[in-house]
Amino acid sequence: MRMRPVGDAGGDGDVYKLGGYKTQPGRQQNGDEEGEDQKLVCSQFSRGVYAIFGFYDKKSVNTITSFCGTLHVSFITPSFPTDGTHPFVIQMRPDLKGALLSLIEYYQWDKFAYLYDSDRGLSTLQAVLDSAAEKKWQVTAINVGNINNDKKDETYRSLFQDLELKKERRVILDCERDKVNDIVDQGFTDGDLLKIQFGGANVSGFQIVDYDDSLVSKFIERWSTLEEKEYPGAHTATIKYTSALTYDAVQVMTEAFRNLRKQRIEISRRGNAGDCLANPAVPWGQGVEIERALKQVQVEGLSGNIKFDQNGKRINYTINIMELKTNGPRKIGYWSEVDKMVVTLTELPSGNDTSGLENKTVVVTTILESPYVMMKKNHEMLEGNERYEGYCVDLAAEIAKHCGFKYKLTIVGDGKYGARDADTKIWNGMVGELVYGKADIAIAPLTITLVREEVIDFSKPFMSLGISIMIKKPQKSKPGVFSFLDPLAYEIWMCIVFAYIGVSVVLFLVSRFSPYEWHTEEFEDGRETQSSESTNEFGIFNSLWFSLGAFMQQGCDISPRSLSGRIVGGVWWFFTLIIISSYTANLAAFLTVERMVSPIESAEDLSKQTEIAYGTLDSGSTKEFFRRSKIAVFDKMWTYMRSAEPSVFVRTTAEGVARVRKSKGKYAYLLESTMNEYIEQRKPCDTMKVGGNLDSKGYGIATPKGSSLRNAVNLAVLKLNEQGLLDKLKNKWWYDKGECGSGGGDSKVSPSEKSDGTPVNLAVLKLSEQGVLDKLKNKWWYDKGECGAKDSGSKEKTSALSLSNVAGVFYILVGGLGLAMLVALIEFCYKSRAEAKRMKVAKNAQNINPSSSQNSQNFATYKEGYNVYGIESVKI
Repeated sequence: MRMRPVGDAGGDGDVYKLGGYKTQPGRQQNGDEEGEDQKLVCSQFSRGVYAIFGFYDKKSVNTITSFCGTLHVSFITPSFPTDGTHPFVIQMRPDLKGALLSLIEYYQWDKFAYLYDSDRGLSTLQAVLDSAAEKKWQVTAINVGNINNDKKDETYRSLFQDLELKKERRVILDCERDKVNDIVDQGFTDGDLLKIQFGGANVSGFQIVDYDDSLVSKFIERWSTLEEKEYPGAHTATIKYTSALTYDAVQVMTEAFRNLRKQRIEISRRGNAGDCLANPAVPWGQGVEIERALKQVQVEGLSGNIKFDQNGKRINYTINIMELKTNGPRKIGYWSEVDKMVVTLTELPSGNDTSGLENKTVVVTTILESPYVMMKKNHEMLEGNERYEGYCVDLAAEIAKHCGFKYKLTIVGDGKYGARDADTKIWNGMVGELVYGKADIAIAPLTITLVREEVIDFSKPFMSLGISIMIKKPQKSKPGVFSFLDPLAYEIWMCIVFAYIGVSVVLFLVSRFSPYEWHTEEFEDGRETQSSESTNEFGIFNSLWFSLGAFMQQGCDISPRSLSGRIVGGVWWFFTLIIISSYTANLAAFLTVERMVSPIESAEDLSKQTEIAYGTLDSGSTKEFFRRSKIAVFDKMWTYMRSAEPSVFVRTTAEGVARVRKSKGKYAYLLESTMNEYIEQRKPCDTMKVGGNLDSKGYGIATPKGSSLRNAVNLAVLKLNEQGLLDKLKNKWWYDKGECGSGGGDSKVSPSEKSDGTPVNLAVLKLSEQGVLDKLKNKWWYDKGECGAKDSGSKEKTSALSLSNVAGVFYILVGGLGLAMLVALIEFCYKSRAEAKRMKVAKNAQNINPSSSQNSQNFATYKEGYNVYGIESVKI
């Protein structure tokens, strides 16, 4: 300890005035450091000090804290905070453990190197390792505190070479400022921080002195007016944190002794210094009062709010979080014990903040994939961006036009989209080029996924898509011999046959039963007398013929005479009118609509059968979707796919499409809907998409974390969508250039309000990939619905009329037949009553004139009984 200001009630020191008290420096001599610490503390205690201010290191901390605790002398220090409880030690430096852990979680680091100084970093390192064990972080801890100063440059270079081989791209430095500068100088080829800020590394750190605070501004203003000869370091715009904590410590001591005077507590050590080496040790009786006064101090200092807990440690403090930008260090947020990590708006770049891009060519990485990016036929004769064409090529041009930058298209070297190696944890593909600084932006069919969102930023989706089903297009169904029966369901045809028979039988019965249906035969040529026989034209065969003629809409030589018979005929004619009209209308629809029978219509159809095999790409997001899905249908499909023999997985999309085409309808391929729709428009035009999408996701434009391009690209995508250019581009490359005629498809882009990789957004992505969002919707929309199960969304097609469509006309027919039978009964009763009256009158007349009755023929009787039909004989 080189310098220790000591506060006492006497002496001649006049360094700081504490309202009547004075401070006096005490210097440590070279030699046995621990012994010198003991001598210095004892000498100051023997002189009658009230409190001691100073620094400690890992070697002296135990000695100083032990002596102060035993002798009841308060020790105020800006050194690193210690673990545990140390009575009579007032620690001015805030603890950074909570802020550091929050920052690691904010950046979502799961693998990093931790370089620490053994003098101060062990406590923080232990907290980091504890969190790493809980959250499965991979931490490489390296002690840089014991490096020889003579070989430090070589050691630091070797250290970073080793980290480079291990692909450690994230480093935490927990060292003093001088050592940090040495490590930065050797660890980065760009040299010091002034060079790093213009590219090469993202640097973040903590700051306890807020230069925007009015108290700090006033101090800097007063500091700049002092003479530099008398006060070395004056006229500087910044101060070291140790200097700020020293200034605050003096304020704390001043405030504490002022409060003791206000409370009229007499404190004096004159003639009562004591011997610190006495056995047993004799503590200072009033030391407890001074410790209590120091811990009760609450003031505003250069390091913010100063307040202590019962153990003498800082509480209720705020630490600023800084990042090195192109214009210097910049505050992006703060950390406090109450609010934890708080990111302020100053962290977010302006949506149009593309300064610095005017003179820079943005490197755009993409991938060769039809129809997104393709080589032109004459690409060998062209240069630069003119060699390429496709959806993403046009999109890149529109984005550059709206954002105002020049760009260069480059094809990703390994031909991959981007995945992280399970062993090395290294990203490949376009994602890797963004993560490791080889490209500035990726414009390609890059799916927004959870793992990618953790390392790069995505724009709003420029295209919405989902997993879809591709099958071989079924052949047009050939009309059968009896296809003319298709417009009506088979149960209707059966009912028509029974209705025909029933109407014929009823017509026969009512004709037999109704007296008005009987009539005598007309005079025939050559006959002199009228026939006495009564006839009925509606025998069983004539009834069948009448009904058939009416059904075929043809004429008939006979027709009913009685009211009941005519009722039967009327309702049968009405029935025939409705049936024939419905049949004709539906037949016309069947003849004009092209019918192709698809074996499956949805994922549910696939899961319920095993005749048609189905599979996905062997490695990709589609396979991962089924593997992680918690929806019963998709889980059942995954169980089938992983156990199917031979394997239903394919290595490439081209292989999957070829398998669909060669399988004669016995294989279905699951792939992204955009590619499915594109292949459907390519020759030989023998594939088709069936059913809806199984999930919902989107393609986004990717940028590195924290890139200033991100917000500008977001606004450009939204503007292009509002102008309809995204739909126009899709129609151009999918359908206008299609080889199978005009196509449809839902090409509408609906970019969701997807933002950056915050925990909430990452959670939403994870739930979407697991199918939980779809499961929740099905639960609350359909499973708990009150109107029955939802329609599977099958395509509209012409279907045969069912019995329910024409049930009413059958009801009318049955009612009409019942009415006819009732009328026939009424006719019979009425006629019987009339004939009975007539016979009674005739009998009375015969009794009055018996002679005439003997000569007259009896028309009322026939054999035995009488005939109600009023004729001599009835021909049955």
